[in-house]
Amino acid sequence: MFFSPTMIFALVLIVLAIIFAVKSVKVVPQQTAWIIERLGKYRCTLNPGLNFIIPFIDRVAYKHSLKEIPLDTPSQVCITKDNTQLSVDGVLFFQVTDPQRASYGTSNYILAITQLAQTTLRSVVGKMELDKTFEERDAINTSVVAAIDEAALNWGVKVLRYEIKDLTPPAVILQAMQQQITAEREKRALIAESEGKKQEQINLATGEKEALIATSEGEKQAEINKAQGQAQATLIVANATASAIDAIAKSIGQDGGQTAVNLRVAEQYVEAFANLAKTNNTLIVPANLGDMTSMISSAMKIVQANNTSK
Repeated sequence: MFFSPTMIFALVLIVLAIIFAVKSVKVVPQQTAWIIERLGKYRCTLNPGLNFIIPFIDRVAYKHSLKEIPLDTPSQVCITKDNTQLSVDGVLFFQVTDPQRASYGTSNYILAITQLAQTTLRSVVGKMELDKTFEERDAINTSVVAAIDEAALNWGVKVLRYEIKDLTPPAVILQAMQQQITAEREKRALIAESEGKKQEQINLATGEKEALIATSEGEKQAEINKAQGQAQATLIVANATASAIDAIAKSIGQDGGQTAVNLRVAEQYVEAFANLAKTNNTLIVPANLGDMTSMISSAMKIVQANNTSK
């Protein structure tokens, strides 16, 4: 087939038009920013979606992801305030907030952030003692983020957070720390044991004290009850005796009472000597045993004297 120069020229124009159209259309993905340079100079930033540029004059110089990016910082050896070596590594989370500054603020913002994170971490750890570095990880993370974020503003980058992944002291320090932990646990165990024994002794002493108090209270109540019983018995006996004496006195005052008293005294007198003879080998006999009448008369005088006094 023969193509004339006009057809060839037309085909060339069509191909160039197609290439021009393809080169002029740029589709930017979501959460992405493209930096456009025109003849080597910054022209604009293409946002996500369909965009048009001038081919062969404009070019895509940089492509930046606007997503949050995790960045591992290499492990490094830091010297603590008490001159102890400590191997530290972490992860840094950042996000590009200004694509133009991220393109022209530094030649490599990722390398700049990494280096700044390492130097800041060494500075922060150097102000702390070894034990504090394990206790104050949050303080270290906050200090690193604050220092990097201030410098990263000129690079169009926002540092979101920094997390320490691992703190590794030398093996000798680890062994010493393990011994310290073991000693501390043994100390706590001994303290707990002594506190238990102390509490046991206190409980035993308290129990014994309460038992003694309860026993003494019981004995006290028993004595009180006994005394009250004896007092009531004495009172009853006294009342009975008084009643008997009163009855006897009334009987004596009646007709024939005096004769009855004389008879009763004589009977008791004879009965007393009879019992005395039964229980003793030796018999004591009054000198005037034969004068029974005088003895009864004496007893009656005593009874009459009592009645007169009443």
